[in-house]
Amino acid sequence: MKGRNEKGVVMTMDGYHDVEQITRMVLQTIESARGDEKRMTVPVGVSARHIHLTQEDVEKLFGAGYQLTKKKELMGGQFAANEQCTIVGLKLRAIENVRILGPVRKKSQVEISATDARTLGVNAPLRQSGDTAGSAPVALVGPKGVVYLNEGCIVAARHIHMTPEEAALVSLHDGDYVSVRMGNERGAVLDNVKIRVDDSFSLEMHIDTDEANACQVRQGDFAAIIQKI
Repeated sequence: MKGRNEKGVVMTMDGYHDVEQITRMVLQTIESARGDEKRMTVPVGVSARHIHLTQEDVEKLFGAGYQLTKKKELMGGQFAANEQCTIVGLKLRAIENVRILGPVRKKSQVEISATDARTLGVNAPLRQSGDTAGSAPVALVGPKGVVYLNEGCIVAARHIHMTPEEAALVSLHDGDYVSVRMGNERGAVLDNVKIRVDDSFSLEMHIDTDEANACQVRQGDFAAIIQKI
């Protein structure tokens, strides 16, 4: 079948199909470009197992009146302390030399990976930091004493820290969830990544060592937010 275009040039049916295909490709390219305007590249922080303590528990582990000492500044006024202790699971399996983060909190908490949970023999749930109700019990052993937590051991859920200004750039709000693409040869799309927004934050995605190893991602690599869920 033949037809004429606006300039009077004869076109076959195949020609019409070609034009339709090209038009669809152009429209898809335009839509992709529009989508990219709302994307954000985020540096990745690999969060190893660590511990948050109350002042009372600090003193039980390290002695009366003891204060955590600062090793390295972290975002949001937090710091990695020089102090470490041992985590002990219910079956007396242990992980030694686990870093404590400061400053002290109102409630003690242990954040580990799913692999660590199996090592310790504890049923640590996947939670956002601070959500410890009904979580796994563990013991902490320091140079001066022992602390037993009836609850407080979790596998920390992945999340992205950003400032209000950064969140506004991609139309996101505190508590939103997004999908993120990360990695190269063993790259993957990670869903259910929570957005956490605060003026004190620096832009960074936090994943644990299991997720980093699975995607072959290292500290300081970059990930891309690809869509809001």
